[in-house]
Amino acid sequence: MGAELYDVAIIGGGPAGSTAATLLARAGRRVVLLEREKFPRFHIGESLLPFSTKTFDRLGVREQLDRAFMPKFGGHIQAACGSRSGKFYFRDGFKSQRDRSYQVTRAEFDKLLLDQARAAGTEVREETVVTQIAFDSDRVRLKVGAEDDAAIAPVDARYLLDCSGRQTVVGNFLDLKTSYDHLQKFSVFSHYENVERPEGIDGTLLRMVRGLDRWLWMIPLTATRMSVGVVMDTATFRAMKLSPEEVLERCINEQPLVAGPMRNAERVERVYSAGDYSYRLAQLFGDRWLLAGDAAGFIDPVFSSGVFLALMSGEKAADILDEVLREPSRRRRLFRNYARRLNAVMDIYLKFVNSWYHGKEFMEVFLNPTDILQIAPAVNSVLAGSERQSFGVRWRMWLFYFFVRVQRLIAFSPRLSLVPGEAAKSAPAPATAFSQG
Repeated sequence: MGAELYDVAIIGGGPAGSTAATLLARAGRRVVLLEREKFPRFHIGESLLPFSTKTFDRLGVREQLDRAFMPKFGGHIQAACGSRSGKFYFRDGFKSQRDRSYQVTRAEFDKLLLDQARAAGTEVREETVVTQIAFDSDRVRLKVGAEDDAAIAPVDARYLLDCSGRQTVVGNFLDLKTSYDHLQKFSVFSHYENVERPEGIDGTLLRMVRGLDRWLWMIPLTATRMSVGVVMDTATFRAMKLSPEEVLERCINEQPLVAGPMRNAERVERVYSAGDYSYRLAQLFGDRWLLAGDAAGFIDPVFSSGVFLALMSGEKAADILDEVLREPSRRRRLFRNYARRLNAVMDIYLKFVNSWYHGKEFMEVFLNPTDILQIAPAVNSVLAGSERQSFGVRWRMWLFYFFVRVQRLIAFSPRLSLVPGEAAKSAPAPATAFSQG
């Protein structure tokens, strides 16, 4: 057919694409990776989860990550009214085997993974855009072009792995993308220098401040730099009738728990925004293609699951494609199992996200933990990225969601206003250690 035949063509050089490319190339497969941008480039999604550590070990990047990025030992979730807060440490998760992850600057992190894929033998083509896809019985043909519109010879591959992120190249080509109507959110964010933070490991924690109609994040990236952002309904953002810069400044100033530590802060990046980003693809595989990472779906940034799901799905997709290339007769079953597993993991986080946004009860229960039955450590393990949940975690999570539902009817946990300046209306209590169980 004229074009050189690759074993696997990968669209997208983010964490999912780079992970899959490295593992496939090391398995001896001919891999081409097509990335529309030139790395490094700014990206959000900077807080990682501990259960990605095994993938980092397999990729051989653990030591590089240890040298380059700040460790993350857990998180700190606060009610916007200031009356309650809870810290969780990964070391205290249910049967935890990992006590830390990383807070990363994504421009550097993504380039590190892409360079690893290149070093493993992947043919990496940056600033290359896929403009057309054709599926044949024995291959996929991609028409590609450069960012300067220059035509490039087509790329033929036995299989296609789409890791193109929110562009969802295959999803858009086949019209598979479906949005979550109840999760139409808008986020505004930037980087700041000189934000005050606690000493020791508490200074590495992801901070989230939950209000009635929005929540803010504070992610320490280096000894001096902090990622700060706010998430709200898209309708709320539009109703403000302000620029993203004005919205971010206003939301920070209206929240003392954030404005206080930022009294001497200086913004060092432009303000970025993203909206309507929660979606799922109706189909995750076909005869000659698989979806991974954000190209398969994205739930919400609230529990930092994006990069975790990208790494997990990229790794699993690589293993399955390698196996299918050895035994093509197993393709259908293996692809179906991959889709079932990935959908199941996304469902875990979808349930968590739905509970977070549905009223105040999640915060009221979360910030009033109990030592009974080790429910708190089970929730901690999900926050750490435990996607293969044991029976012990599953039934404890069921109880947690049960308590959240009951809280809507019976206030067995103190009610919270979640409104700055209305702490007196809440039941005051010291910060809780949600990790203890």
